[in-house]
Amino acid sequence: MDETIPARGGRPLREIETWIFDLDNTLYPISCNLFAQVEERMAAFIMEEFALDLEAAHAMRRQFFTEHGTTLRGLMLAHGIEPTRFLDFVHEIDLSGVPRSPELAAAINALPGRKLVFTNATARHAERVMERLGLTEHIEAVHDIVACGYTPKPDRSAYAKLLARYAVAPETALMVEDMARNLEPAAALGMTTAWVRNPLAWASAGADKPYVHHIVENLAQWLAAAVAPDRTDRGEPTLLRYDRSP
Repeated sequence: MDETIPARGGRPLREIETWIFDLDNTLYPISCNLFAQVEERMAAFIMEEFALDLEAAHAMRRQFFTEHGTTLRGLMLAHGIEPTRFLDFVHEIDLSGVPRSPELAAAINALPGRKLVFTNATARHAERVMERLGLTEHIEAVHDIVACGYTPKPDRSAYAKLLARYAVAPETALMVEDMARNLEPAAALGMTTAWVRNPLAWASAGADKPYVHHIVENLAQWLAAAVAPDRTDRGEPTLLRYDRSP
């Protein structure tokens, strides 16, 4: 059942100076199903590397993702896998299902301040996706898994590296994610957070926690409202509609 609720903390959006966006399932809808392609590529890599069948490969993939934040991190720590070889393989996917999004591009372009992408994928993958969406010219930079020293979100050090690299003041930054647990370190560092609703259990876990300040159904519309001149509070879209059920 849908209901209207206020934003749950964080800084007023009129005071945000740096807008930080996750990439996959955040800047494009989960219905594009890109991550399913990535999962199949990861399983194929694991099958070839360890002579496993498909079921065992997916089991290893899921275990490492749960325990280490990314499958890659688990493969590196447990088996010494060279990361570039893995990343190049798993991100060779078909992006034809990602539509251009002029509404999102316009909303991001209208935001005051800086716009960054922070992803556990590679910069090359991010650039390909942003080109499909029509966002390339609106994003200042991509902070990817390589820039994080292959330590992924939600490890706090990945966020610290981003803040230091781009001289971002966390108290005037907002982070947008589809994985709720990835917002916990951002909030702990002083950022305002927004969760783009994702129905999958591993993405929605933690969405009811205090470190999630905003819950977003439609990112383009929400961002447009954030800078709309006729907002009743002249600062932020405090009322959001969402379904509490995962």
